[in-house]
Amino acid sequence: MLHVKNWQVEPDRQAELMDDPALPASEHLAALDALATINAISCTAGQLTAAVRTILGPAPLTARPLRIVDVACGGGDLTVALALRLARRLAADSSATCPVEVLGIDLSERAIHRARQRATGPAAGLVDFAVRDVLAEGCPPCDIAVSSLFLHHLDDASADRVLRSMAEAARLGGAISDLVRSRTGLMLAILGTTFLARSRVARVDGPLSVRAARTPAEYRLLAARAGLPHATVRRTWPERVVLAWKTAEPVAELLPGVACA
Repeated sequence: MLHVKNWQVEPDRQAELMDDPALPASEHLAALDALATINAISCTAGQLTAAVRTILGPAPLTARPLRIVDVACGGGDLTVALALRLARRLAADSSATCPVEVLGIDLSERAIHRARQRATGPAAGLVDFAVRDVLAEGCPPCDIAVSSLFLHHLDDASADRVLRSMAEAARLGGAISDLVRSRTGLMLAILGTTFLARSRVARVDGPLSVRAARTPAEYRLLAARAGLPHATVRRTWPERVVLAWKTAEPVAELLPGVACA
């Protein structure tokens, strides 16, 4: 049941179907594809690209590629889209043959398999994917860490660990996109998954995700508890937030990149 008080949706974090390891492969992959469609309509790749550009600032890049880690990348649609967008925008500012390298990590082998299938054409030399449990193994070292639609799966303690791991691993900063827990967000999730997704899993998990998400104030509190008191939390379309932070590390100190394929 939906509990609404003063037009707010009460927090309710339940296990989602996509998190069930017993979920049949066909349903899991269909849900990942439905999520890719929703991400595209939500303009998530563009929002994360803008956040990364803000973290970089106006300083020119070095000859080394910008290394980005996409935490909990799922089916890799955002990983690929982010890499292609940044490659176009950074090419004029960098002398590197490949201006950006994006590594997508996810706990699910199925999701990583689907992500690797997306890494074709121009994206093939920009992205790589690996199975990795960020809660157990941490975020790999990078220049900027990003993530989308992951924090709402986690309780505050686990979300704190992920944020701290990303902040420690990313030398320049990070950006996270996630849902806003609100009545409008719940309505959009129900309508969006009903009309845009054929996946049963997406239709069940969409509303569950909104109920498990946080309000902007709660995201700010979470960031502060994770040692990121100066992080910004900006509300975006459609009922999402982008939580971003920037370190004092200069862009000239980018990590050496691995040569692109």
